[in-house]
Amino acid sequence: MDGFKHGLPSWADLGSPDPDESASFYGELLGLETTEADDELGGYRMFLRESRQVAGLGPLQQEGQPPSWTTYIDVADADAVTEKVREAGGEVHVQPMDIRDFGRMAIFADPTGAVYGVWQAGEHKGSQVVGEPGSVAWHQCNTREPDEALEFYGKVFGWESEKVDTGGADYWQLSSEGATVGGLFRMGDDFPDEVPAHWIVYFAVEDADAATEKARENGATVRVEPFDNEAGRFSVLQDPHGAAFALINQGGGSVVAEAAKANDGEDAEEEEKDGN
Repeated sequence: MDGFKHGLPSWADLGSPDPDESASFYGELLGLETTEADDELGGYRMFLRESRQVAGLGPLQQEGQPPSWTTYIDVADADAVTEKVREAGGEVHVQPMDIRDFGRMAIFADPTGAVYGVWQAGEHKGSQVVGEPGSVAWHQCNTREPDEALEFYGKVFGWESEKVDTGGADYWQLSSEGATVGGLFRMGDDFPDEVPAHWIVYFAVEDADAATEKARENGATVRVEPFDNEAGRFSVLQDPHGAAFALINQGGGSVVAEAAKANDGEDAEEEEKDGN
């Protein structure tokens, strides 16, 4: 995989109070290995699937920071996006900074409180595998104020949205120039008041029920038991340290095919047209 189109999720990483324990938990659950911690990068390491980079893992960087997964959106210019975030009413948590020659990153919160990052690729283009078992398959923003969030992301990334009929919950599919970005979900009364708006990462698995049970046996808390909808079979969990994540046994809809399209990926776009 050579890269991602600007405006699409390209990477995710986990901030953990005990990266070794997290490496063990996700390794057993998803069949992932991890690289050695890079002390020059604060102990950062990579989750690998058959030697391909899946996601990142690192220690928590600030006192009081909750364990969590962070979604990163591929951008051409992290500094320019930072200005758009400010203008649109978002908060800048981490100013744009270079990570060696790997790329340039920044961390923000949207006006509803959901934290996410952007990645301006250098040598590191993002995940080298998506949608396959053990890798990221979908990204979703959960918020109590969907209208405000949709307006914000439209201003910052130019995303469009389409409301999806789920038979109950309010859900929008997000897209960028025809390519699927992920989803946005209205948080209901079933979410405790102390749970803020957040982005959640879905991992593809071959069997959502078996994977959910394995996670539970290894210390995870199951927030939503496996259930079916048109896109597949899902469950929502918190890992042993409290970081929320989800499992899905049928990839993540069209995002699996579309998230991998590079900026110059005309061939990939033609393949998508042929497949429709």
